[in-house]
Amino acid sequence: MPTLVTGATGLLGNNLVRLLLAQGQPVRVLVRAGSDPRPLDGLPVEVARGDIRDADAVRSACRGAQLVIHSAAQVWIGWTGLLLHQAVNVTGARHVAEAAHAAHARLVHVSTVDTLGLGSREAPADEETPHRRRVLCPYVVTKQAAEQEVLRRVDQGLDAVIVNPGCLLGPYDWKPSSGRMLLEVARGRARFAPRGANEFCDVRAVAAGVLAAAHVGQTGRRYLLGGQSMTYLEAWTLFAHITGVRPPMAQVGPVVLTIAGLLGDLRTRLTGREGYINSASVAMARLPKYFTSRRAELELGYQTGSVASAAEAAWDWFRAHGYAAARGQPAGAAATAGPDRLGRTV
Repeated sequence: MPTLVTGATGLLGNNLVRLLLAQGQPVRVLVRAGSDPRPLDGLPVEVARGDIRDADAVRSACRGAQLVIHSAAQVWIGWTGLLLHQAVNVTGARHVAEAAHAAHARLVHVSTVDTLGLGSREAPADEETPHRRRVLCPYVVTKQAAEQEVLRRVDQGLDAVIVNPGCLLGPYDWKPSSGRMLLEVARGRARFAPRGANEFCDVRAVAAGVLAAAHVGQTGRRYLLGGQSMTYLEAWTLFAHITGVRPPMAQVGPVVLTIAGLLGDLRTRLTGREGYINSASVAMARLPKYFTSRRAELELGYQTGSVASAAEAAWDWFRAHGYAAARGQPAGAAATAGPDRLGRTV
């Protein structure tokens, strides 16, 4: 019986597909019409055509599956696109949970650390940390609502677990998604870093953690799949070393960041198109995202991997696939292409 993977063209989903195949597992993928075909080229997978917003397509894709890994998501850090986020992240999650339940399949729902509470370097947050200081943009709100959809279905008998990965780095970042941060450093555009921190993860370790959650995770339980908590200055300095460029000069203070975010919002109102810099993304970049994966380590045998190794693998993959120039030179045109906002998890 196959494992169904949604979001199989995204960074985590594609690594999951490749890991399952390497383990000799049959894989079925749910792929939207018009999706980039490159991530699945040459892979021996069964392709089901459809969209998670289509309940009938999801039911058909889940039929006969023993495991469903739902990693598809709408990801945009900003204030726009609420209806699309709701349709993909909330309604889509409901469709997948209902279809997995009807098919008697186990479900691993991929969420994000952005639905969890915040900690500090001295006292990192975990799955039970009370929520505070979250940025209630459509992405965060709908990802939290998606978790509630899954948990409601668990109360009705669905066998499901939730995983909460951090900021993923590694190979097969076709869009690119979170690897765009590394490419911006390589292009020399990240001269000043925000003062926040993030949970940087090796996508290969997270993929292994997802499968561990599928096999031994406790039904209805959350598992935070992290890596290393780093300030953006620390992470971007590492990226600069790997890509052979000058590291960031300093951290940017809150006043400058706030002004930048407000100017981004003004641009949105004037042009009707929201850019990457807006008050939501700026507020997110200021958050102290310090987390611990202790539960996953104890209950799943999760191993966090190395952020440096993940960044090296991402950079090598980007260069091999034309996203970036040689080490120490600016990234190429492919690195500036906008991401498919329907595609990743992460």
